[in-house]
Amino acid sequence: MSHVVVVDYGMGNLRSVAKALEYVAGSEHTIEVSGDLQRLEAADKVVFPGQGAMRDCMREIDARGLRDAVTHAAKNKPFLGLCIGLQLLFDHSEEGDTPGLGILSGQVKKFPAEAMMDAKGNRLKVPHMGWNEVYPHQAHPLWEGIASGTRFYFVHSYYVQPAQSDVIAAHSAYPFQFACAAEQEALFAVQFHPEKSDRAGLKLLSNFLTWSP
Repeated sequence: MSHVVVVDYGMGNLRSVAKALEYVAGSEHTIEVSGDLQRLEAADKVVFPGQGAMRDCMREIDARGLRDAVTHAAKNKPFLGLCIGLQLLFDHSEEGDTPGLGILSGQVKKFPAEAMMDAKGNRLKVPHMGWNEVYPHQAHPLWEGIASGTRFYFVHSYYVQPAQSDVIAAHSAYPFQFACAAEQEALFAVQFHPEKSDRAGLKLLSNFLTWSP
């Protein structure tokens, strides 16, 4: 049995993520939502969900004294970041000119207005919101049972631009190709929302629970 903690930092879609994890966990895993440092330290696995603005997210992490605990978890135990939980891993975000945790090298960039046109010349909306195909770059336990090109649900106005291509776990396109998942050792993070992505999202969450990096 593993003990999984969903990080409570005072914002984000914590309950929907926890419910999705509980749905696939069965009796083999316990799921807890907590912002307590001791609970995070004791966890076997950590999930950091998120939605909203990067600056607000980082402010709340620091206000609650969670920076070191989240950084330690991302570097030392199986860690799953969702949406903002991907973006905060990088050095810096253009959203609010906000420094991230710097666990992965790279930047978080805003979708550029001048590039947001489809093949027919129609302007695309920002935020990017809706179902979009995801293409893994290499085999990974979290992609097990999920076909390349499977659609996941996105809601975001910014995307990550890793400094090293080898950490990119998958890409999507809107309208240009962008990294939508990153991996490094026991860390895995995605831009999309598995908890809102029907069977494919539940499969990814189930794969995380059984992952033993």
